[in-house]
Amino acid sequence: MKSPLTSTALFHAGPVPITEAVLVTWAIMVLLVLGGILITRRLARTPSTTQEVFELIVDTVDSQIRDTMQVEPAPYRAFIGTLFAFIFVANWSTLVPGVEPPTAHLETDAALALLVFLAVIWFGIRAGGVRGFLRTFATPSPVMIPLNFVESITRTFSLLVRLFGNVMSGVFMIGIVLSLAGLLVPIPLMALDLLTGAVQAYIFAILAMVFISGALGGDGSARDADRANGGGDDTSIKGMAR
Repeated sequence: MKSPLTSTALFHAGPVPITEAVLVTWAIMVLLVLGGILITRRLARTPSTTQEVFELIVDTVDSQIRDTMQVEPAPYRAFIGTLFAFIFVANWSTLVPGVEPPTAHLETDAALALLVFLAVIWFGIRAGGVRGFLRTFATPSPVMIPLNFVESITRTFSLLVRLFGNVMSGVFMIGIVLSLAGLLVPIPLMALDLLTGAVQAYIFAILAMVFISGALGGDGSARDADRANGGGDDTSIKGMAR
């Protein structure tokens, strides 16, 4: 079995090596974009069954943002929803024969953790300005500034390690059992791996909400400003597709 710390280039785009994980990631991105376009192009006031299912998903994302971040979900819906959808589909791509989930590779998980790190900075500055964002590092006391800064780095690293470790271990476990016990025995383990993949996508999204919420400030003023910037609460599928 190949080491998850090494990647073999399938071909090169100029000087850039293109690995299997990159190709699968691109395929998932195209699938999500096309799916979003197809779902939102024919929305109706009297929704079809398919529209009702996806509106339920959007409402669930909105409800989770409200409960976790205590803000209106509109400004965060697209990022959190897309983050969850990508990780969920990436983890479940193992259902396709011969495909290894890109989240079982270190570089994919590092990129996702980096996105969350940058999103924390972006949403924090947008809500409270540069000064308001930097003020969050002095909470609850200016003495905590160095520790809070280190925490912002280490928690990003923890996101990477948690996702990589759980997905990679599932792939390794199924591969080892398959090589030792034959075709049918690993099926229960595959079901468990799919459940773990869904849970990891949920946990990753929840932690992203918690980190972003911390960057909005604890006094409520930054949250109110961000709510004003975000406008009304659009709970439609089209709002998530934006």
